[in-house]
Amino acid sequence: MCWKAYASIQLKSTRMQLEILTPEKKLFAGDVSIVTFPGSDGSFQVMDNHAPLISLLKDGVVEFKGKEGTKNVHITGGVVEVLKNKVILLATGIVAA
Repeated sequence: MCWKAYASIQLKSTRMQLEILTPEKKLFAGDVSIVTFPGSDGSFQVMDNHAPLISLLKDGVVEFKGKEGTKNVHITGGVVEVLKNKVILLATGIVAA
């Protein structure tokens, strides 16, 4: 694979926008390539250009990969919406690490 094609793939894979919000503050906003959620019926992942969805989340770890590497946030539950490459997570609370 030539370098130009590889660079194009890398840029394309980080177009998805993630926002993590709590009642108190915005915890994160930025480009990510993949997010793993603790769904109420089991964990699931969202990647670039995922189909629209709304899901309830249970207490657990949200893992996401962006330009700065992989990060984890422990939430106490919430709701996630995925629409047009924008992912909004409304968390009921965050568990301090």
